[in-house]
Amino acid sequence: MSTIYEDLELALLRDDLAYHQARVLLLVNAVSKAPGHARKLDGLTKLAKLDFLLRYPALAPLVLEQLSESDSRLNLSQAEVAAPTDVEAPMVRYKYGPWDDRYYAIIGALVGRGLLKYAKGRKGSVALATTKEGRQLAEAMAHSSDWGILAQRSEAIADASSGMTGNAIKDLIYDKLANLMDRPHRQVIQ
Repeated sequence: MSTIYEDLELALLRDDLAYHQARVLLLVNAVSKAPGHARKLDGLTKLAKLDFLLRYPALAPLVLEQLSESDSRLNLSQAEVAAPTDVEAPMVRYKYGPWDDRYYAIIGALVGRGLLKYAKGRKGSVALATTKEGRQLAEAMAHSSDWGILAQRSEAIADASSGMTGNAIKDLIYDKLANLMDRPHRQVIQ
C-alpha cells in the first residue's frame, strides 16, 4: 500500500521522464532529418551535447558558429539571453562535459515504445534514429503550441551541427564556455 506522498512522487517522476522523452524525440528527429547527419544521431556524446544546447538555447549560438542568436527558430526571449543558464532542466558537469543520468532510461523508453530505433554508429558507437511512428509523433508535436518552440530549436541546432561529431561539439563547448565548464564533476550547470 502506497502513501499519498509516494503516489505524488511517482506521478511527478512520470511527468518528468515524459518531458525528457518528448524533448529527446524531437531532437533525434531533427538531427535525423537534417543534412550532414546520415539520418541518425550518432553517439551518446553527441546526444548529450546537442541536448545541452537545446536545454540552454541562449548558449547554442556561442558554441555553434553556424547559428546566430537572431535565428528565429531559436525563439530566444530577453530573459533567456540575460540569464542563459537559468533553465527549466539543468544538466550536470561530467567527465566529458554536460550530462544527464536519465539518458539510458529515456532512450530505453523511446526504443521500447517503438519511437526510436538503434542504428549502426561510427566506430562502434550507438546511433539513434526515429522510426516511422516516431517521425509522425515528432511532426505532430512540432505543430502543437506546447512543443513547437522546442521542435524549432531542435531543427536550428541540428542544422548548425551538420557534419560535426559529438567530440567536436564537446570540444567547442569546453573551448567557448570554459568558465561554465570549469567546475567539479557532478555539479549542476547554472
